Amino acid sequence: MAQTLTLIGYGEAGRSFAQAAGWEADARVFDIKPLAALYKEDAVSGCTSCEAAVTGSPLIISLVTADQALAAAQSVAASITPGALYFDMNSIAPETKCAAANAIAAAGGRYVDVAIMAPVDPARLAVPLLASGTDAADGAEALAALGFTNVRSIGGNIGQASAIKMIRSIMVKGQEALTAEMMLAAEQAGVTDEVLASLGEDWAAKAEYNLERMKTHGLRRAAEMEEVAKTILALGIEPVMTRGTIQRQREMAGQMAGEIDE
Repeated sequence: MAQTLTLIGYGEAGRSFAQAAGWEADARVFDIKPLAALYKEDAVSGCTSCEAAVTGSPLIISLVTADQALAAAQSVAASITPGALYFDMNSIAPETKCAAANAIAAAGGRYVDVAIMAPVDPARLAVPLLASGTDAADGAEALAALGFTNVRSIGGNIGQASAIKMIRSIMVKGQEALTAEMMLAAEQAGVTDEVLASLGEDWAAKAEYNLERMKTHGLRRAAEMEEVAKTILALGIEPVMTRGTIQRQREMAGQMAGEIDE
């Protein structure tokens, strides 16, 4: 990679991208958690502050939790180089992305709303990405140069890519929540095998996958669904089913926490 890249947040997505692309020392990384061992393992340039990671960097990718996305943009804005591209890949409401964009634009940065449209693992750099906003076309070109192979600019306004992601999540995360509720009830009734068989031969695997995703990522998914609720409320739609999804995602993540404690 010919130029420095900054990653804000080094969780599953950020680390998967860095490893797949072989960015290594070309990637400056900042995470609020102490991850020095991971930085060393992946040979990336770990930074102890957001300012150190951002200063002078022409490309910045934000991959934090949904509840920290706006704060991350505001922190980056304090040190961003004018003209730098800021890729907000967080799963947040269009309104939140617009607020983040305002912070970046006020500091002279160029904000690109990016929606990650499928699980990062195992797709990694082939994961589908949608980019929107005034600088979406330039952003898509820059992402392709970084190694991403499935980027589509949809132009339009900041928040458009996010709206697609948020509205889609009603179904994707909602199915997971319904799966969990079904399995909990089936197990209590002692009819799990029959219920799964009645749905089709592939449902045992589907149920196992959905439950694993919730137990492992339920808290992050619940935070994302909070943003979904904001999105559809702004559209004048009461998020009745979405609120249930938030509760069930949190509960399933809590089950995993209980298993670990035990």
